[in-house]
Amino acid sequence: MSTFPVIIVMLLYFTSIPIAFALLAAALAYFTFGDVGTPPDLILQKFITSTASFPLLAVPFFIMAGEIMNYSGISSSLMKMADVLTGHLRGGLAQVNVLLSTLMGGISGSANADAAMQSKILVPQMTERGYSPAFSTAITAASSAIAPVIPPGINLIIYALIAQVSVAKMFIGGYTPGILMCGGLMLTVYLIAKKRDYRPTREKRASAKEIFKQFKESIWGLLLPFGIIIGIRFGIFTPTEAGAMAVLFCIIIGVFLYKELKWEHLPIILKNTVLSTSSVMLIIIAASVFGQYMSWERIPHQLTKSILAISESPWIILMVINVLLLVLGMFLEGGALLIIVAPLLVPLMKTLNIDLVHFGLIMIVNIMIGGITPPFGSMMFTTCAITGVKVGQFVLEIWPFIIALLVVLIIVTYMPSLVMFLPNLL
Repeated sequence: MSTFPVIIVMLLYFTSIPIAFALLAAALAYFTFGDVGTPPDLILQKFITSTASFPLLAVPFFIMAGEIMNYSGISSSLMKMADVLTGHLRGGLAQVNVLLSTLMGGISGSANADAAMQSKILVPQMTERGYSPAFSTAITAASSAIAPVIPPGINLIIYALIAQVSVAKMFIGGYTPGILMCGGLMLTVYLIAKKRDYRPTREKRASAKEIFKQFKESIWGLLLPFGIIIGIRFGIFTPTEAGAMAVLFCIIIGVFLYKELKWEHLPIILKNTVLSTSSVMLIIIAASVFGQYMSWERIPHQLTKSILAISESPWIILMVINVLLLVLGMFLEGGALLIIVAPLLVPLMKTLNIDLVHFGLIMIVNIMIGGITPPFGSMMFTTCAITGVKVGQFVLEIWPFIIALLVVLIIVTYMPSLVMFLPNLL
C-alpha cells in the first residue's frame, strides 16, 4: 500500500497549507507520478463532477439562511428568549450563551459561524459583567459545538449523502445528542459559576407571562427547524428544497415581521454565503478526489480488517474509533475530517450491523469535540482570534467543558435506544 499521499497531506497541512489544497496535491501527485496506470484526465473529471449532486444544493441554502438570520432580527429575538429562560440561573449570561447556540443551531448549522457571532455579541457583555475573558471565550467555543448537531446542520446532510441514509432521520436524530450537549454544558457552567460567584443576569425567574410574551416574539425562529423536519417527513419538500424554503422564510420574517432586513444587507449576505459555501465545497471536492486514491489502494478494506483484528465486539470497536476520531479531530477541521473518514468507516459499520444513522451522530458529536480541543481545534482559533484571548488561557478554561461533552459522547455511543428513539418513529 502506497502511503506517500498521506505523508504529503500531513506535511502540507502542518506547514499551514489549507486542508483542501493539501488533499488535492497529494491525490494528483499519486495519480500523476505513481505507477497506478490511471490517466490523470479521469481524476480531473472526478474533480469537476464531484459536486454535481442535487442534495448538496442544501449546503449554500442553509448557509445563506444562517447569514440572513444575523440581519433579520431572528438571532436577537432568540437571544432574548434564551435570556428569559436561563438568565435567572447561576452564570446567567454563560447559560444564555449555551441555550442560544442550541436555538441557533437548527438554523445556522455551522459551528464556526455560531462561534464567531457569539464571540462578537456575547463575550463583550460577559466580560463587562465580571466573567473572565478566557472563560467567556471557552464557553462560547464549547457551546458552538452544539450547532452542527441540531438540524439542519450541514454535517448531517453531508454524512447522509456519504452513508446513503435518510436526511430526515439524520435531522431528527440530531435533537437528542444536541439537547444532551446543551444540558451537560449548562450543568458545567452552573458548577463553575457557583464556585466563582458569577451572578445571574436576572434577579428572579421570569414569570409565565414574560416567557409567553417573548415566545410569541421568537416563535418564528423557534419553529423554523421543526417546520423543516415536518416538511421533509411528509414529503412537502426535499432537504434541498427545505434549504430554499428556510432562506425564503428568513427573508419574510426579516422584511415583514421584524422589519430589520434591509436592501443594503444583501451584498454582505451574498458575499459571506459565497465565501462560506466555496470553502465547504472545495473541501468536498478535494476529499472526493483523495477518496479515489483511498479506493484504489483499498484502504477502507484494509482498515476494516485491521480494526476487526483488534476485536469483533461492536462496543470495543466503537471505543477504538471514538479515540481515533478524537485524536484526528485535534488536528483536522471537522467538516474535512467527516468527509475523509466517513467513507472509510461506513463499510466497517455495515459489517458490524451498526445502524448508520446512529454512527453518523456519534461521528458528528465526536468531531465537534475535536473542534474545541487543542492544538488545532477550529472553533478554538475562531473564538480566540476574535476575543484576543491567548490559546494557553483558553486551554485552562476549556477542559471542564470538554469533559462534559465526552460524557455526552459516551451516552450517545453506548445508549443507541435513547439516540435512535426519534429516528425510529419515522
